[in-house]
Amino acid sequence: MKALYISFNGFSAHNGISKKKRAQIKAFREYGVDIHNCYYVVRSDQHRVWMLDDNVLVDYGKGIIARIKQRICFEPIIQIAMTQNIDFIYIRHDFNANPFLVRTARILSQNNVKLLLELPTYPYDKEFKYAGWVQKLSLVIDKMYRLKYANHMFRIITFTNLTSIWKKKTIRISNGVDFEMIKVNNNRKQNASICSINLISVAEVHDWHALDRLIEGMGLYYKNNPTIDVFLHIVGGIGPVEDKLFKKLIIQYKIDKYVLFYGPLYSKELDSVFGMSDIGVGSLGRHRSQITNIKTLKNREYAARGIPFFYSEIDKDFEDKPYIMKVPADESPIDVRKIIDFYEHLNMTSESIRDSIKNLSWKNQIEIIMNDMLNPNLASNENISSE
Repeated sequence: MKALYISFNGFSAHNGISKKKRAQIKAFREYGVDIHNCYYVVRSDQHRVWMLDDNVLVDYGKGIIARIKQRICFEPIIQIAMTQNIDFIYIRHDFNANPFLVRTARILSQNNVKLLLELPTYPYDKEFKYAGWVQKLSLVIDKMYRLKYANHMFRIITFTNLTSIWKKKTIRISNGVDFEMIKVNNNRKQNASICSINLISVAEVHDWHALDRLIEGMGLYYKNNPTIDVFLHIVGGIGPVEDKLFKKLIIQYKIDKYVLFYGPLYSKELDSVFGMSDIGVGSLGRHRSQITNIKTLKNREYAARGIPFFYSEIDKDFEDKPYIMKVPADESPIDVRKIIDFYEHLNMTSESIRDSIKNLSWKNQIEIIMNDMLNPNLASNENISSE
């Protein structure tokens, strides 16, 4: 089969979403799909271009006209799909449904191209709480047209348990792991030698990560003169609202030496921070965006690294695992003492944690998608909540 993988933003070495997209494309190819990477990017010279693998598909130039064209002109994608006899297109939704994308989807579906729309999170409207006006306007337009957009999709790809979204049947998968790209952490402390614990959060930090809950919990923990030092290593970009809140809490509780900020890291630099880390920090505030069930990338990377972790949502791939700890899905400060107790009583090796998620390889997840496309009448019709 021949396919396109479409995303509306580019790639960067340190970005987890970029790693995910590359891993998905790699898995499609391992399955035998002749898939091409088609993505929009603003280059360093400010030209707005659509790329097809390593080649420029179309260059809209720069300036206001280019900004308009990139939102309304998708003819090059239609042309490449038609001339290359593309069987299906995998689209990573960027919360950007509009009448021009609806038209594009209609033309492609009428020409027997199967369209798969991946929703990275759902529901996602509440995630725009601190967005700028441009992003909020884009969401308003998206809400107006996403039902019409979905109408032309063959399936919606979701990481939830919903059997249908926007009146379209879903394919339910998990975020996957490219094990070849993730190094296992073999530095777990023995209980007798624990005098410090290092927590690591790897994410482009947003409100729903709720690291403020953890920082406040650390502040309360250090008020009691503890014997075990707990450090928080934050890897990734931080939004201005979160940055201001974190610094306020750090100053308030006088814990600046225990909270370390690294910015985005990748490759050996990221491996180095993971190498000193004992416990991963998952999302602690998905309730803020009204999400209960989700299967995040970070949880899977922590498990692939072989380190335990904690989170507040429901992640069905990990709910019964002994190396995860659930914290309340509310606004209470995180109880750091409970995290220490959890870690001290955990008796698993890094390798055994990693081995427990072998079924979550991206190749296995892509196989679920391909089986549904190739045998749509055999797909599961189990009755789970829908929207």
